[in-house]
Amino acid sequence: MHLARIGDYSFRYRGLLLPLAILILLIPSPLIVESPAGIGVLGFVIALIGQGIRVGTIGLAYIIRGGKDHRVYAEELVTSGIYAHVRNPMYLGNAFLLAGLAVASNSWVFVLVGVPIALAAHASIIAAEEDFLRRKFGAQYDAYCARVPRLIPKLPGMAATFRQMRFDWRKVVLQEYAKPFDWLVAIAIVVIVNLWLAGLADDYPGLTAFFVLTIAARLALWAAAGRLKAQARPAA
Repeated sequence: MHLARIGDYSFRYRGLLLPLAILILLIPSPLIVESPAGIGVLGFVIALIGQGIRVGTIGLAYIIRGGKDHRVYAEELVTSGIYAHVRNPMYLGNAFLLAGLAVASNSWVFVLVGVPIALAAHASIIAAEEDFLRRKFGAQYDAYCARVPRLIPKLPGMAATFRQMRFDWRKVVLQEYAKPFDWLVAIAIVVIVNLWLAGLADDYPGLTAFFVLTIAARLALWAAAGRLKAQARPAA
């Protein structure tokens, strides 16, 4: 129960995790490897897995984002879509995003300080959400927990889940890309900066261009989300 109370606080301020990560990245640190190029690409690939999990979760079935009044909240117990295979798919996606940034950072300080902070915050949030859902849905939630794992997905039937449900790209854009800055943008910037600090930007022009395009594509999705929101507003 104590962890759940901490999770209520962590949930309210979870939006500060990325800014905190950026601050930790600014701390001088020994490098994990000498060249930031390969480890930067590896980190980005790991993060893409996490982004894919989040996109799949939102596009198929999604719990109301952000809770209510900055507190854990759910109107219904969602058990369809990816939630039929894992109870916390968004946090699983976040774990890959965090791991991707940790690898791409090429920073032992970030790995040893930033990662434990983020993992502790997410563990407490999961505890708070489980406590809320168990109190609200009781035996229904207990039965759901008995058949669906917390973080390691049940892969059998995943393809059938995607075939049986309609995927809503509009919802993905509106829910996932309403902000201009996220973990993938952070990784792209980190890799570009690391290449520049190592004096290797000219040696990897294609890689630098790829990450610049990644940032541009992310900003384009943000702009698209803004247009979709404007279209959805009722006329005055």
